[in-house]
Amino acid sequence: MKVLVDTNIWSMALRRKANVNNKDVDKLKALILSNQVAMIGPVRQELLSGIASEEGFYKLNVSLEAYDDFPILKHDYITAARFYNLCRRQGVQGSMTDFLICAVAVNNDMRIYTNDMDFHNFSKHLPIKLLK
Repeated sequence: MKVLVDTNIWSMALRRKANVNNKDVDKLKALILSNQVAMIGPVRQELLSGIASEEGFYKLNVSLEAYDDFPILKHDYITAARFYNLCRRQGVQGSMTDFLICAVAVNNDMRIYTNDMDFHNFSKHLPIKLLK
């Protein structure tokens, strides 16, 4: 089963220097080795945004080139909007990218790998499956 990896996990592994002995980074490495990782364009964009130096941007971009973007279809955007509206009615807020991650994961029977507590709040209202 493919696992859609959230920005915060990628960021921990690729952008931060102190990732030694980090269980999330170790789990990501295991997912990569077992060819279970899925990437979407909006996550790639979030990862590449805010990098101060052109050299740092280049290095990160090269690292991410190993991962193709999983296709996002019109149905995924519609599902994301429905998820946003449903959560909003329940008083739960999130970013557009977060709801797109949820939609792509649900529509393609993927788990989501994140340590962002927003997704745990979403899971109370949405049929998402989080990787434990």
